[in-house]
Parts: sequence; C-alpha cells; structure tokens
Amino acid sequence: MISTKLSIPGYKVSEQLYDSARTLIYRGFQETDSLPVVIKLLKNPYPSFSELVQFRNQYTITKNLNYPGIIQTYNLEAYQNGYILVMEDFGGIALKDYFVNDHVVSLKDFLKIAISLCDVLDILSRHRIIHKDIKPANILINPETKQVKLIDFSIASLLPRETQTLISPNVLEGTLAYISPEQTGRMNQGIDYRTDFYSLGVTFYELLTGELPFQSNDLMELVHCHIAKSAPLVDEIDPQIPSVLSEIVSKLMGKNASSRYQSILGLKFDLENCLTQLEKTGEVKSFPIAQRDVCDRFIIPDKLYGRETEIATLIEAFERVSKGATEIMLVTGFSGIGKTAVINEVHKPIVRQHGYFIKGKFDQFQRNIPLSAFVQAFRDLIWQLLTLNNAQIQQWKNQILEAVGENGQVIIEVIPELSKIIGEQPPAPELSGTAAKNRFNLLFQKFTQVFTIAEHPLVIFLDDLQWADSASLNLMQLLIADTGHLLLIGAYRDNEVNPAHPLILTLSDIQKMQAPINTINLTPLSQGQLNQLVTDTLKCTENVASPLSQSIYQKTQGNPFFTTQFIKVLHQEEFLKFDLNSGCWKYNITQVNQQAVTDDVVEFMVCQLQKLPESTQQLLQLAACIGNQFGLVTLAIVSDKSKTETAAILWKALQEGLILSTSTAYSFHQDLFLEKNGNITKNIDAQTAEDSLKEKTVTYKFLHDRIQQAASFLIPKEQKELTHLQIGQLILKNTSLAQQSENIFEIVGHLNYGIPLINQPSKRQELAKLNLKAGHKAKEAIAYGAALQYFNQGIQLLISDGWENAHDLTRDLYHAAAEVAFISNEFEQMESLIKVVIQRATSFLDKVKVYEIKLQYYQVQGQMIKAIDIGCQTLKKLGIPLFKSVTASDIHQAIENTLSTLGERQIESLIELPLMTDPQALVALKIMISLTPSVHQAAPHLFPIIACEQVNLSLKYGNTALSAPGYADFGIVLNAVLNQLEKGYKFGQLALKIVEKFDAKSLKSMTSFKVAAFNQFNKLPVRDTINLLKESYTLGLEVGDSVHMIVSTFFRLFYTYLMGIEDLKTLLEQIKIFESSFATGESFYSRFSILKRTIEFITEYS
Repeated sequence: MISTKLSIPGYKVSEQLYDSARTLIYRGFQETDSLPVVIKLLKNPYPSFSELVQFRNQYTITKNLNYPGIIQTYNLEAYQNGYILVMEDFGGIALKDYFVNDHVVSLKDFLKIAISLCDVLDILSRHRIIHKDIKPANILINPETKQVKLIDFSIASLLPRETQTLISPNVLEGTLAYISPEQTGRMNQGIDYRTDFYSLGVTFYELLTGELPFQSNDLMELVHCHIAKSAPLVDEIDPQIPSVLSEIVSKLMGKNASSRYQSILGLKFDLENCLTQLEKTGEVKSFPIAQRDVCDRFIIPDKLYGRETEIATLIEAFERVSKGATEIMLVTGFSGIGKTAVINEVHKPIVRQHGYFIKGKFDQFQRNIPLSAFVQAFRDLIWQLLTLNNAQIQQWKNQILEAVGENGQVIIEVIPELSKIIGEQPPAPELSGTAAKNRFNLLFQKFTQVFTIAEHPLVIFLDDLQWADSASLNLMQLLIADTGHLLLIGAYRDNEVNPAHPLILTLSDIQKMQAPINTINLTPLSQGQLNQLVTDTLKCTENVASPLSQSIYQKTQGNPFFTTQFIKVLHQEEFLKFDLNSGCWKYNITQVNQQAVTDDVVEFMVCQLQKLPESTQQLLQLAACIGNQFGLVTLAIVSDKSKTETAAILWKALQEGLILSTSTAYSFHQDLFLEKNGNITKNIDAQTAEDSLKEKTVTYKFLHDRIQQAASFLIPKEQKELTHLQIGQLILKNTSLAQQSENIFEIVGHLNYGIPLINQPSKRQELAKLNLKAGHKAKEAIAYGAALQYFNQGIQLLISDGWENAHDLTRDLYHAAAEVAFISNEFEQMESLIKVVIQRATSFLDKVKVYEIKLQYYQVQGQMIKAIDIGCQTLKKLGIPLFKSVTASDIHQAIENTLSTLGERQIESLIELPLMTDPQALVALKIMISLTPSVHQAAPHLFPIIACEQVNLSLKYGNTALSAPGYADFGIVLNAVLNQLEKGYKFGQLALKIVEKFDAKSLKSMTSFKVAAFNQFNKLPVRDTINLLKESYTLGLEVGDSVHMIVSTFFRLFYTYLMGIEDLKTLLEQIKIFESSFATGESFYSRFSILKRTIEFITEYS
C-alpha cells in the first residue's frame, strides 16, 4: 500500500490502492461521519469525453442497485476537470489476486464463489443490465468473509441489445482477453446479456487453470481466437478438474450466444449440483448440463436461415482476393431480404487475414451528394488507422504520401479526415476538364492501392447501389480495373433498377473489361426456413411452431426484416407469451390470424412508430430528413432542444431497436432515463452534461431504410419542404465558415428541397452562392453530374433577374455549368448555356470563358478548323489578329519583331520581368495555349505566329505561369526557322525556370516535353533529354495530363531506340507496358505499335 497526501474536499485519504493507466483508487473515509470509502478518480488531468462517459456510467447504473453482490456507490462529484466516484469499502481485493497471492483455493471454494457470481449476474439480469467487462480484476472478494462483489460498470448498458460497430481492436470496449466474440463487432450478432456469460466463462477458465484460454500480443490474432478458435479444455490442462465442470466452462464460452447458457439460473443449478456432489461424496461426477436452462427472455436469433450457399460463395471470393485477385461481388434482393446480414459474414475470414473491411451506404434521400458511400467507407478506414500507435501511423503516413506525392490535398478535399494522418497539404493546382479527371482518378487509385496488399487485403462494401451517383459508379469502375487484393461488394435492390439504370450500364462496362463480377441473388425465406426461425425463437419443436410460422408466412411472404418485426409485434401485443407454469413459450393462433397486417413494410413500420411517444415520433421525423445516420448535435439544433433532452427523447426508440447508436457515447445520458431517486452532487448538472458533449458528437442510425422511410412518411406532405428548409437553415446558422465546405452538400441538399418556399431575392441569391460552392466541390471530386445539378439549381434561383441584380454570380454559374456540361458530354445543354452568356454578359472578358469552352469542344469533336476559327475570332477581339494565310515572309517578320522587342536584354534576365496582371493579356495567353494543339494538326503555319504573340504579351505585360509554354514554343521556332540553336535553347531553359518560379504544376509536363523533344537535344547530350522526358511523364502523371504523359513516353522510347542506350529486349518490354497503359484510343498508340513492330523485327532476325 502506498501512502498519499492527495487532498479531496470532504474526504480524508489514507492510502493508494491501485494505479492503472487510466484511473487511481484510494482508501479513506468521509470527514462528516468517518464512513470508510474507496475513491476512484481519473488519472488524466484533462479527461477525454469517452473517459467522462464511462466514469459517469458507473455511478448512473449502480446508484440504485443496493444489493450485497454489487459494490455500493455513494456519490459522484465534480473534481478538477472530471469526476470522483465514492464507493463503499468492504475490505475486498481483486479475485485474481486472491487466487494468486498465497491463497489455496479449493474446488469447493471456487464453486461457492462461482455460485455467488451467478447471484450477482441474476441481479443484473432482473434489472436488464449488461456489464460487458466481467473479469477477475472487476470481481472483489473479502478474504475473511469470502463476500464477493462486482465492480466497474463503466461500459455497462441499460439497453436490452446493442450492436458493436466494426472498429479497431485497439479501441474496443472491454478487456480483449475476456471479451465475447460479438463484442468484437465481427460476429454479425448483437450484444445482449449473454455476452457476460462468455466473459464469465473466460473468468472461470483462468481461475481454474491459472491461464487465459487465448493469449497473443497481436490484438487482431486475439480477436480471431475469440471468434474462430476453440480453447483447450479445462480438464485437459488440469485433469483434476471434473470433466462436467470443464463442459460447463466450454458451454459458457460458446462462440454463438445461442450455444451458451441462456439463463443464469440454469448455470447456477449446474454449479450447485457440482457443489452438492462434492460436499456429499468428495467428487463430482458427470451429468447432463443445462437441463434447467430455461430462458424467459424473448430473443429472435441472429442466425441466418437458408443462406449457407450464399455465405460460402462470398467467403470463397474473399479467399481469392487474399491471394491477389480483384473482384466485384453483387448481392441483390428486395428491401429487407437480408443483404447486409449476409455480407457481414465475411468479417471472420477478414480477421484471419488481417484485412480491412470498410463500408458506406448511399442514402435514398441524399442521392445528390457525390461519392457519399466511398467517403463514409474511407473515413471509416482513416479512423481505424488513427487508433494505431504513433510509429504505425507514421508508417501509413509515409506510404500514403509516397503514393499521392504533392497532391494529397486532392484526396483531402474528398476525405478531410486524411489530414489527421498525412497533415495539412499544399493546395493542389487548379485543373479543368480531362486533366482534373485524370489526376483525381489516378490519385484515388494509387491511394487505394496503399491499402490493398497481401498483408492486408481490402473489402469495400457499398450498400444501396441503386441510389449511387454517377461519380461513385465511375470510381467503382476505376478501382476494379487495376487494384489487386480488393473485394468490392455492392448490395442493391434489383427490383428497383431496369436495364437502362446507370448501375446496370456501369456493370456492363465493367464486364467488358473482363473484370470478374459475381452475383448472389437473395430470395425470401421458404416456409420451412421461417418455421426453423420460429422454432429457435420459441425454443420448441417444429410441429409446435408450424401453425404460427404458416400464419406469419402468409402475412410477410418470407421477407426476413418484415418477419422479425412482425414477430416482435406479436410479442409486444402479448400474442406470444412465456408461460411460467409450463416453462415454455405459448401463442394464441386465433389472435395471430386476426392480426390485421398490411403487406407494405413501410405502412407496417409507420404503425409501429405511431406507438412511440409523440415527442419521439417528432424527433424521428426530423432525423429521417437528416439522413440514415444522424448526429445528436444536429438533431438537437433542428429540434431546438438541448442535447441531453434530445437524447432522452430518443431513448425509447433505442430501447425498441428502431435506431442504433454508432458508439456508446449515448450512455452519458443514461441517468436521465432512470428513476431520479439517486443523489448526484449539484455540481453534476445538465449544463455540465451539455458542456461535456461539445467534445464528441453522439451519432445514431436507423436500423433499416424502411424505418427511415416510415418516419419520413409520418411527416405531412405539405410540411416536408418546410422541414427540410428549416433543417438546412439551422445547420447553416450553426456551421462556421471554415466548416461550411465540409458540410456544403448536406446544407444545400436541405435548402434546395425548400426552394418553393424561398421568395425573398436576397435569400435566393444566398442559396445560389451556396449551390455554386457545392457545384465546385462536386466538380473537384469529379462528380460532374452532381456539379451540373448544383450549378443549374443556382441558375434557376436567379432565372428572373440574375443578370441585372446579381450579374457576377449569374455569370459564374453559367460559366461553371457550361464547362461541366462540356466535360459531361451534355453538349446540347452546353450550347444553350453558352448562347445565354454571349447574349447577356456585359463585357467581352465575361464571354471569353465560354469561347474557350467552345474551342475545346471543337477539338474534342476533331473539328480543328472550327476550333482555329473560334480561337482566331476571340484573339482578334482581344487585340491579337491572326490571319489564316501566312507566308514565310510573314513568319520571319513576326520573329524579327519579337526579337526587336527583346532588344539588348539577355534572355536569362526575362525571369525577372514583373508579374502579369492585365486581365486581357492573361486570357489571351490562355486562349493561345488552348489553340496550339489544333494549330499543330490543321494549321502548322500559324504556330510560329502564335509563339511570337505569346512572347510579345509577356515582354509587354510581364510574366505569368502561362508565359512558360510560349517561351518554349518560341525557342522551338528559333531553332526550326532561324537555326538559332543557342537562343532557342535559352528560351527553353527560361520556360523551365518560369514553371518552377510559379510552381505551375499543371504546365510542367507540357513545358518539359516541349523543351526536351524539340529544343535542348540540339544542345545537351541525348541522355539529358531522355531524363527530362522521364520527368515530363512523372509530372503529367501527378496532374492527370495524359496527352503529355503519352507523347513524352513515346519520344523517350524513340530516342532510347535511336541511341541504342538500352538492350532491345528491355526496351520492348517497356513499350509493351506503356502500350497496354495507353490502349485507350490515344493518338500516339499507333506510333507505339510501329516502334514495337520495328524492334520485334530487328530482334527476330538479329
């Protein structure tokens, strides 16, 4: 024992009893009455929210449990930044210490202690409390009196059933050595009172054998042991232990809750039988155990009926993926058919392979949010990584940064949580069109590949694919193309899609890529399978269950969700009852048959929701509008209630299992749901609870889509628009400007729903701005379909007077919409938008953007002459006339004029020119850069003229990043036309310095290619040119500049071939690799083929 001078007002502390990583425990007495007490406090001077939740929970649950077998708590008091818990001191020590420290514990003593523990768990059972952390350290025994008491209710639950979400073993609640399989979140089972039976079995195992059933320093391996491995039998470790006692312990440690004891009294009866035999005969003989194990709890088994083949198919797919394959597994079926339940069965093999399982769900009411399910899934993964130690997190950081390079911000824009691992990243260069799409696709693919390796294969589960947005479907297609060790599981309702549905079209495209796609189609339960479900629920024979199951089948048609909900209602209505006299379940078939049930699941669930208190119904209606998953803070805001009051109102829905909490943080409020006859010190008031909640958001989700639909259905149709509008306004009001971007889709989604109610022009303009912001964010995520919807919505908000009263905003919306329409191949809409801008914009500079879009459109269509025409027309209006008929004399004169403007200045000194700020010059440079590819193909005689005009602008107005291509082009012209190799080389070097000075990532690949391919090879060794071409490829890869990636690769391979730098066979292998990579109809593909055939011919005959 360690003495201490700790000072706690109102208490005299005598000694320290315990010092753990998280808590300190002291012995002392109350100063007022000298009552001996034990005082527990948090070690952390600034405790986390979860620590406060757990500490408060201990008092909340035990304050009304005045039973000898449960430690009595006297008070919970505020202390510094946390709490102290004041408990009785009965002179107890931890049971583990009692067994280890100089105490010879006989089998008889063990049985008496075990029976006492049964009495304690019986108390918990009567009060519907799940402890969730039964272990020898949480069981105290007085060495003199042998009295046993259970302590530490920090993670105990008052809910009849909880669902553990899939999280890292590092942060699982409970003690991993004693935790039940379902508490790991990897068993596809809920947590109920039987979880304590498993932990009790582990406790008995350790006390009897002196060792734990499973031991490993690898936490994931320990989880795997709990869910899949059998422990050595107790009597195998110590043959002196009676075999029947070994059998009892093994039953307690059943992997499935249904295979354990179902009642604590059934266990107690068997232990008492052992003790009676031992006391009478000195030995314990075997007997059939669990004969008195009768359960009066109404429990529908978590077991999946009739899905054995489907589960096997899914697991086989994962085994193939573990060996390096990439597959898509589709699980189809009606709503409520059990798709998610089947998919969750893959958790067990994932644990064995140390894989990652992440999931996201598309929301039926938020289909406009791009990549929503992917974002949820990868956020889940990031949070799993953040639970690792610092060294492991650093390792992941290094791998991710190596994959994404300097473009990490592109991924952070979509998954903000990534910054918690890789840190803040520099802004990514703004790109448009194909370059932005290529960059995003490449980066996301490389980012995903970090997590898909043999050591830990990745499973991504996307639920409700029928509601997926186009960006998500495109990303799904991308990931399956070139990612090993990846299993992409998609669930959707096949009755809600047709052959023209975007999902079906995407799957068709994926099949053309020869990617393996397998489909599992789930059908309703057969009458026989449903009868087995009823048999297991009522724990009766199949013949007894048959009349009831027939009636249920007629009403639910074997839909698993509908079936289980209907059975629950039969129990609630007392048509199913446990008969204490006969010790079995009975039902009234007449009442069941007379039960009027609609065949519509949503209508059925509406009826069930209407049985809830009115206040709970109202909150669920608001929650349904927020989404399938909703935060307590958000719901409190939109309901205009405190967080504690909101949580209290939701409690009934939690109890009924209609909603689930995604964490145990909800338990912070459990004292609000109990009888208020305990004494919490006045310092622990509602405001303290509110302040504590600021640290962490409590989140909930609906058990099933149909429940969310039913809650939404309760809202009168005419009120839905107002409800969404109010939700959007309240979230916007309570969201800081810094957080607005992260929540923009949610905010705008609600506000747009209420547009018919927004009449004030200023409010419509404000919402149009938000739609513009949402559109840009969607565009950054390559969600062009969603972006176009937001831009169009913004335009519609200003349709009556936007050009007059909000000109700049209207112009920006039209520009953005026209560009995205072009990228999305919505050419008719693009033309319409461009026409409006040309007609309504007040300045030519406002029109230049749409002319540039039109130019790019003609290039994509292969109409180079039209592209040149519109480019020349635009430049002419900008003061730069270009004539289609150009003579050699005109070219020489243009070059001489530019050199004359340069004068005596050294080319190298041009790097010091001031910054170009003239808006007309800036847009002119941009148009000329866009025009150059068309000129190369259809009017090469214009190329020297354009190069001269670009340099002229920079010499007159100063430098910009856009000056670099012009300098490079002018260097090429000097080489080719005047043979001025030295000057041409210097202009090329100037171009490279310009892109470095302005860090113009989007222009680096283009500029490097121009200089390497057509400029510096006249001055430097070819090896230097080849190195710069390699750099051009890498730079293009980073920003998605596929054109210059391809041409730089071709020139590098061609120069390598000409110079004989590499062995021809090695060169041929490289050509084949790149030919495969670029086999997408790119213009240089044919040239790769020619070079390949040339080398093949040479190597064949050499």
